[in-house]
Amino acid sequence: MNSPEQSLLGKPAPYRDQYDPTLLYPIPRAAKREELGITAQPPFFGADLWTAYELSWLTPRGRPVVAIAQVTVPCETPNLVESKSFKLYLNSFTNSQFASGDEVLARVRADLAEAAWRGSGRTGSIGVRLLLPELFDQQQVHELDGINLDRLDIECTDYTPRPDLLRAVFDEQPVEEVVVSNLLKSNCLVTGQPDWGSVQIRYAGPQIDHGQLLRYLVSFRNHNEFHEQCVERIFMDIRRHCRPTRLAVYARYTRRGGLDINPYRTSHPAALPANVRTARQ
Repeated sequence: MNSPEQSLLGKPAPYRDQYDPTLLYPIPRAAKREELGITAQPPFFGADLWTAYELSWLTPRGRPVVAIAQVTVPCETPNLVESKSFKLYLNSFTNSQFASGDEVLARVRADLAEAAWRGSGRTGSIGVRLLLPELFDQQQVHELDGINLDRLDIECTDYTPRPDLLRAVFDEQPVEEVVVSNLLKSNCLVTGQPDWGSVQIRYAGPQIDHGQLLRYLVSFRNHNEFHEQCVERIFMDIRRHCRPTRLAVYARYTRRGGLDINPYRTSHPAALPANVRTARQ
């Protein structure tokens, strides 16, 4: 079983500029989910939405092509793909010749699918879309919609996850609302490097105390965990302590190494959010 510590994170890595799918490093999701009490089918749906800004290859005549890749990895895949390995893999296209963008698209889709489903005895698809330069000016910047929790002038004293901070009102009429915060910060599980993000929480059910929710989100500030795992932790903590009837948690993290990772988890099947970057991304 691949572990985060065995990956190339935080280690010198040779730069390979010839196509090499073996660079992809899958990490099983199961161990971190077990920490959250998830030992069978997770109580959520969703996906990890990746945007890769550093992708280039050569035409058969040697002329470089650049593109942005948008990748959708379903959360039911048994593995996530470690981000540094993904960056190194994309860099390996740099001096390789391909007949067309369609060939690059097919290879990226197949390679990521193999890594994400590796070792499970199952197969599935990964969504990949390539945006060529003629589409770059159509890319939008939009902040997450919702009630801004950051307006609250609260005292914060906890910087490791404190799910016990969460509060909800169970003896009043349920509500339906969307809240957002730009104060989410965690650290890489292996290197400890900071990961900055914005989070949107959409729920129906008992009213969640906004101040306590913000304190809880701030408490991730010194926590070491991958983006996907942080979002699942937030989802499970709110689910357990606030007991919403419907819940969706969506985080957009700033890019590192030309990649941003944006996990989305929802209690009920729903369309994925549009992969629109925020200003900080």
